[in-house]
Amino acid sequence: MKENTRRPLSSLRKKKMVNESALDIKAYLTEKKRIVDSALKSYLPKPEGLTSDLISAMEYSLFAGGKRLRPILCMAGAEAVGGNKTDVLPVACALELIHTYSLIHDDLPVMDDDDLRRGKSTSHKVFGEALAILAGDSLLTEAFNLMTVPELTERISSQLILRVIGLIAHAAGHRGMVGGQAVDIQSEGKTVGAASVQFIHNHKTGALIAASVASGAILGGGKESEIQTIISYGQKIGLAFQIADDILDIEGDSGTMGKRDGGDEQKRKITYPSAVGLKKSREIQSELIEAAINTLHTFGNRAEPLRQIARYVIERKK
Repeated sequence: MKENTRRPLSSLRKKKMVNESALDIKAYLTEKKRIVDSALKSYLPKPEGLTSDLISAMEYSLFAGGKRLRPILCMAGAEAVGGNKTDVLPVACALELIHTYSLIHDDLPVMDDDDLRRGKSTSHKVFGEALAILAGDSLLTEAFNLMTVPELTERISSQLILRVIGLIAHAAGHRGMVGGQAVDIQSEGKTVGAASVQFIHNHKTGALIAASVASGAILGGGKESEIQTIISYGQKIGLAFQIADDILDIEGDSGTMGKRDGGDEQKRKITYPSAVGLKKSREIQSELIEAAINTLHTFGNRAEPLRQIARYVIERKK
């Protein structure tokens, strides 16, 4: 087990709001995860009939122990602008389907070639490469189906739903997550600067995180100024989240994280620590989180979950 040499985020903790103690962030995340998991189980079809193996593969990765950060951010974004978390649940779950599909494909031998994900064998190790690819394809497609279900369209205007579908498609495709993954793969083993690393992280990870919280704010009926503020918040925590992952890959415990530690270095991945060093990486992520929290200064207590989620992003151990 590696020693955790992270420094305490004293500068951030000094800035915590007085009312923060009123929110137990661990309890909040646990409860929201329970809501998301329950909804996901209701949305996913039963593994039966000729496609039962395919649905089982979808289910296997979807319920492999994810944190549900993206759907929780979607619900928290809605609550921050005075919306109802239940109304946005189909989109929140759609975001988790997209995230899960990306993990299945990332783990494939042709990409990162990983055997473990969240402490379990990766999809292609259990179901074979062909079915893993198809399970990812199905999850991505089902995500857009979820964003058109009556449960959503009967409560929220079509104009807002179309805006969110466009936003998520932009964040998930070649302009966002897929584009970031492509550049990440093409950059392996090369010497690049911090600007290239930031591009990869902003697109591969940050884009969908920002879209998650922004989708909640849009569907929650937020004012345009509120939506833009929350987009800025999401962009900052999205980049900080991936920097934290880079650091955990070096310092984290593989038993806690559920995957091999040091994998990025072995694959000669482009990371913040490799580009600017560990110390500078910690400084950058702390600055991003502080800036993200500061963007919410015009929001009241309804945005407290977003403030604490920002801190959680870099205090987590996996």
